[in-house]
Amino acid sequence: MITVENILQTSDRQKMEISSKKVLLKIPRVSAADIPSAIPEFARIITGIRRCGKSTLVSRFLFSTERRAFYLNFDDPSLYGFSRADFVILNEAIDTYQKKHGGAQILYFDEIQTVEGWEVFVNATLKKSNLVTVTGSNAALLSYELGTRLTGRHLDYELFPFSFGEFCLLKKCKTDSDAFAKYLKLGGFPEFLQYGCTDILKRLFDDILMRDIVVRHGIKDVRSVKSLALYLASNCGNLVTGSKLSAQLGLKTTATILDYLSFLEQSYLFFLVPKFDYSSKAQSVNPKKVYCIDTGMIANVTLSAGSDKGRMLENAVFIQLRRKTKNVWYYAESTFECDFLYGEGSVPQHAVQVCWKLTSENREREVHALVETCKRFPGVKPLIVTFNQKDKISYNGMIVNVVPAVDFFVDKKRTAR
Repeated sequence: MITVENILQTSDRQKMEISSKKVLLKIPRVSAADIPSAIPEFARIITGIRRCGKSTLVSRFLFSTERRAFYLNFDDPSLYGFSRADFVILNEAIDTYQKKHGGAQILYFDEIQTVEGWEVFVNATLKKSNLVTVTGSNAALLSYELGTRLTGRHLDYELFPFSFGEFCLLKKCKTDSDAFAKYLKLGGFPEFLQYGCTDILKRLFDDILMRDIVVRHGIKDVRSVKSLALYLASNCGNLVTGSKLSAQLGLKTTATILDYLSFLEQSYLFFLVPKFDYSSKAQSVNPKKVYCIDTGMIANVTLSAGSDKGRMLENAVFIQLRRKTKNVWYYAESTFECDFLYGEGSVPQHAVQVCWKLTSENREREVHALVETCKRFPGVKPLIVTFNQKDKISYNGMIVNVVPAVDFFVDKKRTAR
């Protein structure tokens, strides 16, 4: 049974729990620097994979400029069974809290989207002049319901696991090649970096599959979902299609596989990158490249993928690009393939090729693919990211910059802030 007292006690306990994460609270989330304060009449929506630091980010607000804010995480045993009807009780709890704290009108709701009708409640709460922040781990669910109930009344932001710069701040190390090699191996999940227990990542992987996919979507074939997720984690950087996955894994129909892939994307566990084409239909039917949210997770849930340094670097580069923009593609023709095209809009502005080490054996292939791609998209700037090489290459009338990963991953201007 949900009561006013139950909600208030849960809120107090949760704020105490997140304030106890003192080490993580001291690490500035440089990647979250563009998330502004909440503003009137607009819900501030922060999404990201489970355990990437959303609650810790919120706690930085709570224990700095917004100490009197009301906070409630719905993903809590004491709130299991919370239903649409209980929003009346939540309203009373908030009123009680605000009266006790001088009318504090800053509200934080974590994982509230698990409750049916949450968007109606948030909309009503905004109308009372409250400043509302919603955090959650399911991008599509939030987007769909916000689009239907809060059209034009929400501002969306994403949070990822720790960037390389944040990793170095936590580990108190220099941003050099040795540190980057450790970052590729360990990844950026805050609690794993803090405690170093590999079971944390394995459990997180399973929790996401069960709570965000199996339970949320009512899937009975748990084994198939896990088989698909493990296959994708072992094949990051490779091309996949629904029909081939169905045949290779012996999993139901292609339509079912496509549903599972969509659910995995919604949870932020995997990303499916389309081949660039000016036709959106062509983008949807061409094979897609798959990447995982975190290289540390890849290394801990697969048997061999983590040992392929080139693929791990490519995966990390994709996540770094994805932090900047949702507009990321690969490009390929019959004789060459470019790892990434990206830009702020629907037209590519940059081309990136990823290679652990340029050698006499692979230099021609890598540079040729990049330059040929750039020729098809005039104005696109070419770049090759390696582990630790730096160079300039002139090829077919084009200058190609080669940079070490550290230079690509560390934004010195943002780090300085």
